[in-house]
Amino acid sequence: MADIFDVVADTTRRDILGVLLERETVAPQSGGEISVSEIVSTLGLSQPTVSKHLKVLREAGLVGVREEGQHRYYHLDRRPLEVLEDWLIPFTASDAAADAVTLAGAEAEAALNEDQRAFASAIGKAFAETAHQVSAVVVAKKRK
Repeated sequence: MADIFDVVADTTRRDILGVLLERETVAPQSGGEISVSEIVSTLGLSQPTVSKHLKVLREAGLVGVREEGQHRYYHLDRRPLEVLEDWLIPFTASDAAADAVTLAGAEAEAALNEDQRAFASAIGKAFAETAHQVSAVVVAKKRK
């Protein structure tokens, strides 16, 4: 599987992910699914170009596909993006939060220790995974 950073480094693939995110937001009744031809139309790209990039996104696990006859319907899968999020969080933490961790005395004791941060991260990931699984069940039930 390609490195997630390499996959999202491409502008066209980020544009496709943006279209899938917009579909999720604007038309939740669709289960976030959109056809290849709609992506082509939205982005003004050729069908072979979009298909090539969708293949890379699919192999990276960033999109899922449902086949219906000759049609393919794609949807966003956020799970691989957690790797990016985990890597980015330390860079996006506010200066105030960074200062709180480095303060001496009672304020430093009040800051989360490493075990507490790891526990909070595990709970957050478990919650996100559960929320995703619930969403998948709801989408599957809507399709039936």
